[in-house]
Amino acid sequence: MSEGVSQADQPQELEGGDKDLFSKFDPIIAQRRALLDSGLEDPFSLVMEKVLSPTRAICNGRDTILLGTYNYMGMTFDPQVIEAGEQALRDFGSGTTGSRVLNGTYQGHKECEDALREFYGMDHAMVFSTGYQANLGIISTIAGKGDYIVLDIDSHASIYDGCKLGDAEIVPFKHNDIEALEKRLKRIPEGAGKLVILEGVYSMLGDVAPLKDMVRIAKENGAMVLVDEAHSMGFIGENGRGVCEEQGVMDDCDFIIGTFSKSVGTVGGFCVSNHPKFEIMRLVCRPYVFTASLPPAVVATAATSIRKLMHGSNKRAHLWENSRSLHAGLKELGFQLGTEEPQSAIIAVIMPDLQQGAMMWEALLKEGLYVNLARPPATPANMTLLRCSLCAEHSEEEVTTILGMFERAGKAVGII
Repeated sequence: MSEGVSQADQPQELEGGDKDLFSKFDPIIAQRRALLDSGLEDPFSLVMEKVLSPTRAICNGRDTILLGTYNYMGMTFDPQVIEAGEQALRDFGSGTTGSRVLNGTYQGHKECEDALREFYGMDHAMVFSTGYQANLGIISTIAGKGDYIVLDIDSHASIYDGCKLGDAEIVPFKHNDIEALEKRLKRIPEGAGKLVILEGVYSMLGDVAPLKDMVRIAKENGAMVLVDEAHSMGFIGENGRGVCEEQGVMDDCDFIIGTFSKSVGTVGGFCVSNHPKFEIMRLVCRPYVFTASLPPAVVATAATSIRKLMHGSNKRAHLWENSRSLHAGLKELGFQLGTEEPQSAIIAVIMPDLQQGAMMWEALLKEGLYVNLARPPATPANMTLLRCSLCAEHSEEEVTTILGMFERAGKAVGII
């Protein structure tokens, strides 16, 4: 048995022939064991011993450029953001120990929601403890038994889980297919509640949704619209409000979901809305009501970061430059990419299979570069890919260095 593969990795049988509830995971266990038996490092257990900046860390003992953190605007080390968190920690302590509807709403939570309302220009904002919970809570609460949810088949796991928890009828359609969306909507029984769920930027390939046409079609067919802007907030749009802003459909979106763990640079999730009845969600949304609220230091850093993102046009411009440079350079080297042109801060490099993808991931790490290795079922069309997420703090020189690392690693593994 390879070093690093414990007895727990071996398929287990219970005495008496009873079914082991873990047996459903045996194919994944076997796949992981085969990967580690080949001598490769485990790409899913990387340790960062020290984070030096938004773009560099010591990973497994190596000085490493970070290209897989979703830290799009580089806010994690902003001095004002850190200062706000430190002050809140001193003033309010380390945690709230309670739900938002009990003792868990501090002044900082209200200020964070005020910052979100101002950022999006919307009437209501509701902060959750994670972005996953924001989708889980909002979707499961507004669409229940007898309602229909029409969603892109490549939607995030948190969206699917929200649909399942709410027990609505799920109607998926082909990724970014406008005609397929319209056909699904027209088949829904007249008078049924309808919710269309879309994402601004899809996290695996970094491609953008045609929201302008999709939102129009949803409204023409009497559906409410929820857009997840997790991977576009702060970066896309004139004011960083996301693809909804860029494509001019913000006023037609009933709910916009987002997260603090990407451009905002901390942890948490939120929903903003102009719906006049939205505030009742604070009493009927179970993942909000029955979860402890975010620590004071977290909401203080989030509020400070959000207000700074309102004035982040220079950072957004530089991040676009980074995205165009890396995309063009990888394409010129001969890598297969997820999109023909750069559409976001995510650039997906498609691998032939999981084995070669893991080899490429390891070769890059040894070069001093960290990227995400993504595999099925998280990826569309059973792809294995290396997902690169750029940061506004990456310098032009770092992007050039990254391209050199990809070239050397790609040739060593035999992918280019």
